[in-house]
Amino acid sequence: MWDSETESVGGRDYGNGVLSTSKPGVKTDGFEQRGQSWHVATDIPSDLLVQIGDVSFHLHKYPLLSRSGKMNRAVYELRETELNKIALDDLPGGPEAFELAAKFCYGIAVDLTATNISGLRCAAEYLEMTEDLEEGNLIFKTEAFLSYVVLSSWRDSIVVLKSCEKLSPWAENLQIVRRCSESIAWKACANPKGIRWQYTGKHPRSVSSPKWNEMKDSSPSRNTPVPPDWWFEDVSILRIDHFVRVITAIKVKGMRYELVGAAIMHYAGKWLPGLVKEGSGSVSGAAVDEGSNSSNSNGSSSSWKGGLHMIVVGSKEDLPAVQAKDQRMIIESLISIIPPQKDSVSCSFLLRLLRMANMLKVAPALVTELEKRVGMQFEQATLADLLIPSYKHETLYDVDLVQRLLEHFLVQEQSENSSPSRQSFSDTKMYDGAQRGTNPNAKMRVARLVDSYLTEVSRDRNLSLTKFQVLAEALPESARTCDDGLYRAIDSYLKAHPTLTEHERKRLCRVMDCQKLSIDACMHAAQNERLPLRVVVQVLFSEQVKISNALANGLLKEPGESNYQPLISNRKTLLEGTPQSFQEGWASAKKDINTLKFELETMKTKYLALQNDMETLQRQFDKVAKPKQTSAWTTGWKKLTKLAKATENNDIGPQVQNGDLSRKTPRRWRNSIS
Repeated sequence: MWDSETESVGGRDYGNGVLSTSKPGVKTDGFEQRGQSWHVATDIPSDLLVQIGDVSFHLHKYPLLSRSGKMNRAVYELRETELNKIALDDLPGGPEAFELAAKFCYGIAVDLTATNISGLRCAAEYLEMTEDLEEGNLIFKTEAFLSYVVLSSWRDSIVVLKSCEKLSPWAENLQIVRRCSESIAWKACANPKGIRWQYTGKHPRSVSSPKWNEMKDSSPSRNTPVPPDWWFEDVSILRIDHFVRVITAIKVKGMRYELVGAAIMHYAGKWLPGLVKEGSGSVSGAAVDEGSNSSNSNGSSSSWKGGLHMIVVGSKEDLPAVQAKDQRMIIESLISIIPPQKDSVSCSFLLRLLRMANMLKVAPALVTELEKRVGMQFEQATLADLLIPSYKHETLYDVDLVQRLLEHFLVQEQSENSSPSRQSFSDTKMYDGAQRGTNPNAKMRVARLVDSYLTEVSRDRNLSLTKFQVLAEALPESARTCDDGLYRAIDSYLKAHPTLTEHERKRLCRVMDCQKLSIDACMHAAQNERLPLRVVVQVLFSEQVKISNALANGLLKEPGESNYQPLISNRKTLLEGTPQSFQEGWASAKKDINTLKFELETMKTKYLALQNDMETLQRQFDKVAKPKQTSAWTTGWKKLTKLAKATENNDIGPQVQNGDLSRKTPRRWRNSIS
């Protein structure tokens, strides 16, 4: 408690706009309130009326003039008028702060507390109660109380920072907000083992409106260790701009990003309707579990637990009445202070935040940044978190948003796989323990998630075939080892869209690989009347190949043994549970299939016959094309030729001269069968 000095003001000359008094200070026993008016308990009649809003103060000039430069000038301006009324509607702190300042001027003891110190400090600055007018004036004493009492206390720093919400911009200009934020940050980063001050304990499953004047103390004891998230509840009562100042200061001082992210989720759970805790019985969502994401002193942490979120509204009885504009400001501020490290906040929290950001039309740049953050840890998402309503009323769910999230995930995967060596030390530290590029199961988890999402959104009659196909084909083929989930989604889409043409149904089924279907899925697909006939044949062939391979590899026993019996029983069970209309359609399809099989066998027979004819012709051609040996007929022909030549020589012999007889016999003709 600071007591103002009761001094008589000596005679001073009035000049330069400052009015001095030559009368001693007014002695009083205190102030009396009469309705909306305050009166000084003294026999001396008041000669000055100060009006602040609806509250009026009937005071005396001289006690105020002796310590307030503002009142000096105001009274000086009234010297030529008969009115003695001054209006101070813009006084920071309002009537409560002026009451304390007036009591200080009258020499009445004033109790300085964490609740009134910020308003009184701003009022003293407004009234210009400086050391130039009086030694030990109100500015000096309030500043000393702030520096030596408030800032050394955790609880007082929180209370003062909370009280500064109504004192802008005075509290900012006087550095009250900055100093309190720094003090809170230093204490929050302190070793929990060394904490000896009081702090607010966690309220068990309470979603009531945050009220800083209803905080429940938890005093640390020697036997009970202080959890590292001890400061969450206290800082969550602050307004969003002050909370951002505190978190920024905490991040600068090196707080672990897991704790910073957990504090942000805790704050969002308090101030954003729609982030209601799991198990509360509301369909509006799940809020931050105060202890779920905080790390203990040994570095362990637990995961975020999410719930269903079908409607983004809260209960008016449980949640603070925050307007849409304020909610938008809170979301934008929280997005800007989320630590950049992966897993600093859960993917479930990011998706809830993204849902509300779309609903409240947050700045597009921040929404894009939030989508990229979700893509970094998309494999952690759940189906309930992805079912975000579409606010454009084209489809029931925002399929385009999920498509963008999947694209961000694939881009992140590609960048991590393509350049793992380019990561700097800071990046390595950022993603330490959470590398996804070397984890092949991430794409498989995302594939299962996308298949489940497609099954859910396929029931929407407004969902176009193109959107369904693009989302189904976004992942590479290696991401799916089994297409059963994709088959369920296709079957659900065909059921919800019975007017599709044959071409559209074939186009839809192209996204599925029949060879990746399990035996049970093959049996169901073979009986599915909604599938195109060509797809049914492919499924039957695939099933036959699988069974043959299984038999060849010894995975299945003989048909009469036990391992093969469950397949037969499952087929019978499926047929018995099928409605009559389905069975009739299947009978017709089965007849067509048998016809195709018969035609196929006929073609095989014709092919074999043609192959035999071809072989016969080939043998005949080979015989004809072989080189011919000398036969008896050829030898006889040569003999006849020689005989003809001899006869010709005998006829012309007498005409030939003797010299010609010595000539060489002419060369024989070349015999040829041609």
